[in-house]
Amino acid sequence: MIFFSDFDGTLTLEKRELTRDFFEIIDLIHKHGHELVIVSGRSISWGHFLLTHFPLKACIMEGGGVVLYIDEHGEIAEEPLVSIKELDRLRHFTSEIKHHYPHVPLSADSFGRLTDRAIEFHLMEQAWVDQVMNFMDQEKINYSKSNVHINFWCGEISKYLGVKYFLEKYRPGILQTDCWFFGDAPNDQSMFELFHNSVGVSNIKHCLHRLTHKPRIILEGEENAGPKGVLNFIQKITSR
Repeated sequence: MIFFSDFDGTLTLEKRELTRDFFEIIDLIHKHGHELVIVSGRSISWGHFLLTHFPLKACIMEGGGVVLYIDEHGEIAEEPLVSIKELDRLRHFTSEIKHHYPHVPLSADSFGRLTDRAIEFHLMEQAWVDQVMNFMDQEKINYSKSNVHINFWCGEISKYLGVKYFLEKYRPGILQTDCWFFGDAPNDQSMFELFHNSVGVSNIKHCLHRLTHKPRIILEGEENAGPKGVLNFIQKITSR
């Protein structure tokens, strides 16, 4: 079984803090012979950090834009899931947005991104946010909002497409119905829509009204917020 999970607000607290629950989740999954694959909007450089600092075999970063995994030599390998043409288009658009909106704060990890870029929208006035999103619409640039960023990209990228590709190529013996996904934010919607075993930790309540597609299971109560909810749910699943 594979447990796929968003990172910010799901495996971390809302302030992006790693807690004891995160390490207990990893230990519990490993103890039962299952796998944890983090599926995050964070950068490819964060993927390297996760694979070098925690006992993970793979992760899917940049909202599904790139798969990272430990290869047969024990090294970290990267596989972007969009074409070079789309990567070039993204680089050009990033220059355009800097030119037209010089005060828009790109995320500190944007230098470590390959298939997307991120904007720290919480540092912006709402009028700025609206202008930037309108500009993206005009230029036909894809984007989504997470808890911390507006991520934008070119080409077909979603968490679901990344997970589907990962399962087909790297874990062909495992069915989607034998996997679970945990999330808490609008950029998890492709998984909520298309992945049968989807779970929203209880802090998803703050954005449920904004979701077109909701998780099949929504956890309740403070005891099921973020990593506590993931840990509690996995304990129930693995104790059956």
